[in-house]
Amino acid sequence: MSAEITLFVNPTAGSGRAAHAAQPAASALREAGFSVRSVVGGDAPDALARLRTAVREGTGAVIAVGGDGMVSLALQALAGTGVPLGVVAVGTGNDFARAMGLPVREPARAGRLAAEALKEGRVREIDLGRVTGAGDGAGGTWYGTVLCSGFDSRVNDRGNRMRLPAGRFKYDLAMALELAAFRPFPYRITLDDGPVLETEATLVAVGNGSSYGGGMRICADAVPDDGLFDITVVGDCSRTTLLKVFPRVYKGTHLDHPKVTVHRAAKVTLEAAGITAYADGEPLGPLPVSAECVPGALRLLA
Repeated sequence: MSAEITLFVNPTAGSGRAAHAAQPAASALREAGFSVRSVVGGDAPDALARLRTAVREGTGAVIAVGGDGMVSLALQALAGTGVPLGVVAVGTGNDFARAMGLPVREPARAGRLAAEALKEGRVREIDLGRVTGAGDGAGGTWYGTVLCSGFDSRVNDRGNRMRLPAGRFKYDLAMALELAAFRPFPYRITLDDGPVLETEATLVAVGNGSSYGGGMRICADAVPDDGLFDITVVGDCSRTTLLKVFPRVYKGTHLDHPKVTVHRAAKVTLEAAGITAYADGEPLGPLPVSAECVPGALRLLA
């Protein structure tokens, strides 16, 4: 392993927390005997291009400093390469770190953990999802936590179109507006190579990890190294039922509701008109999409 470690930093994550969090992470790595260089792009495509260059040149590991968006970018460069990923989670949601049992908003501790894991050769091989069919490149798009579609993605769509209000209030307002126009969507779902399931659903979430949206445990029982997705289907329910079920997502107890079904599969194809797919909180494009669970696609410092 190369002694040079790459810090992959989003200086704007968590209202600027990542820029400060990079310092204790770098210090922990240097104290452990590693040399450190930082990769900071002008925008997401530039940052990804720079990281891919670092991986090609032989970096010993990549430490993503930021939120789930930064981890998502890192996955595009690291999946299948064998180069390990560490995470200093200081973003808004941090669902990848939560799902993997890593420190959240504790940059010094996260940096020490990554340094110790590198020194001891301690890595965990985890699965990743690979999505195709949403206008992506030939290799598909990798994700670590949840691919979502339906009501939740419609809320994201609306929130992304809104300029005001700012922050979390924007998505609260977007949710209220989507509820006013709420209706279930006709889906066609194919699990592995089985028959097509035609159903009315409020949302369908394909989980490699357990949560999205900053701790909403939509796929609460998902295990990121079992070679299978947990696919949560919230069925045809009324606005009133949705409002009752939604708060239970934070504890994962929504899975017991009769309108909720969980499937497990290594491959899934989702088809529905007018629905955008999101993965790790990032927009992928319109359905249909197919997702494959790729065992051991990432080596994680843990």
